[in-house]
Amino acid sequence: MTLPTSPSHHGQATAGATWSPALWGLLFVLAGNMLIDALEVSVAIVALPAVGEDLDVAPHQLHWVVTGFAVGFGALMLFGTRVVALLGRRPVYLAALLVFAAASLASAYADSLVPLVATRLVKGFCAALTAPTGLAIIASVFPEGRPRGRAVSVYTLFGASGFSAGLLLSGLLTEAGWRWTFAFPAPVALLLFVCGLRLIPRDAPAPDRPRRYDAAGALTLTGGTLLLVHAVTSVPATGWADPSTVAAFLGAAVLLPAFVRIELTARAPLFRLDLPAGRPLIRSALGAAALNGSYLGMLLVSTLHLQRAGGWSPLQTGLALLPASLPLALSALHSGRLVSRFTAARLIAVGAVFPPLGYVLLLRLDTPVRYAVDVLPSMLLVGAGFVLSFTALHMQATSAVPAGRQAEASGLYQTGVQMGAVLMLALVAAVQPAGHRAALLLVTAVGVLGLLIALGGVLPDRNRTLEER
Repeated sequence: MTLPTSPSHHGQATAGATWSPALWGLLFVLAGNMLIDALEVSVAIVALPAVGEDLDVAPHQLHWVVTGFAVGFGALMLFGTRVVALLGRRPVYLAALLVFAAASLASAYADSLVPLVATRLVKGFCAALTAPTGLAIIASVFPEGRPRGRAVSVYTLFGASGFSAGLLLSGLLTEAGWRWTFAFPAPVALLLFVCGLRLIPRDAPAPDRPRRYDAAGALTLTGGTLLLVHAVTSVPATGWADPSTVAAFLGAAVLLPAFVRIELTARAPLFRLDLPAGRPLIRSALGAAALNGSYLGMLLVSTLHLQRAGGWSPLQTGLALLPASLPLALSALHSGRLVSRFTAARLIAVGAVFPPLGYVLLLRLDTPVRYAVDVLPSMLLVGAGFVLSFTALHMQATSAVPAGRQAEASGLYQTGVQMGAVLMLALVAAVQPAGHRAALLLVTAVGVLGLLIALGGVLPDRNRTLEER
């Protein structure tokens, strides 16, 4: 996608040694939105026990509060990119902020699980519209070189800090009531919208581009994913032979292959299968899906155990989980240097060792909970894995792809990451009734799978091309 030229006043502002207040304002609008997108998962995780108690939701269904956002983000990421390309960055970005604010308020007033999950799905789609668009706006406004690098660093720092901030905010707000946890992004999004009206540069989509949204592809992928998750998580309560469970599995078996068929035959598919350097991209997406999925699965199990079995408060739980995400936020600005020095494949392989070790140690979790012995070592090990692997996985996914198609590769990568989280949360929820240790064994197995995938990038391979190295 060719990025349109930014307005002249922005270009003049970046030409000098200092940035204008308008340019700083634009950057913090984009980074602020990235922050609230990033914290949407963590704020929900800590609040899950309170949500379940208030809305009378069974433990194996609580994952939907997190899964709904991940499905909206992951399954609609490529569709969101298409919408932005056809309608323009500014109008879509501003509209997504308004819808995000409205959905946040609707989440806070939900009186049952279904409307709460529906609003979370909508918010995930809004994030799919704004998260990649923020980077595109930065690339169009800030000139290449040091100004753009500094802007991307700020944007990355806010995104990396979002998960940690969400744990703290949710811990504090849930003490007053879980509904505040879902409502507080609304005024923030409205403030960003007001500022964005003035600061986000105008752009226009390519006039000669056909208006092909591929809505059929987006609907089949989203619908198939939701049905698959519903089927998997229904098994513990209803059994494999229940008609609704069987129907959900059959529906997923129809819709997901239909999505592949649509993408193979569409005139303007959401993704194409001819991306060069496909193996590093696939390996990165699978490795990141295992890393992100096992991490969220661990957080789900730990949150429920600490609050329900251990009697911990939401704030205590948020603080307890913080060491797993805080190291990434603190090291985010230096991740690129690590990759340049040690190579992405090596960092990924070393980093993939730590999370499974953390999950194994967490198997000792029991009551009473001894934080320094039972929880903290696991959180620190998982945090170390993210510091080494998270940025390296993304860079490996896009580094061997031509510049003109890196955005496409990034979208495929992010879709894989979110879909891995969706499936992992569903599987953990299905195993959870058998006990927290059974769920943690599953989490550990997925962590080991991620390690095996990472080793594939460093072990000798006679068939690996020089470009893939």
